[in-house]
Amino acid sequence: MLRISIKEDLPAATLKVEGKLVGAWAMELGKTWRDLWASARQKPLRLDICGVTFADHKGAQILREIVKATGAEVVSDSPLTQYFANQATSPAALEAEEK
Repeated sequence: MLRISIKEDLPAATLKVEGKLVGAWAMELGKTWRDLWASARQKPLRLDICGVTFADHKGAQILREIVKATGAEVVSDSPLTQYFANQATSPAALEAEEK
């Protein structure tokens, strides 16, 4: 199960992701963040992944895509979500994705 919520406060829009980021749910996150980014382009984006419990390859790829395209600040609160955040923001991971 995946839960995606959007909060468009000042000074940043927050995209909150909770649950398992896998398969079709990862694809839904991909669609949702693009819609949010199109409507909130002037605001910085915060990507809150504190509630993410698992991310498969596609899920990790979507997180990297969000960070790369938007420069989003990734919010995490545990060793597991920090791991996902590091995967999303690591220059090495971003470079590997481009190859």
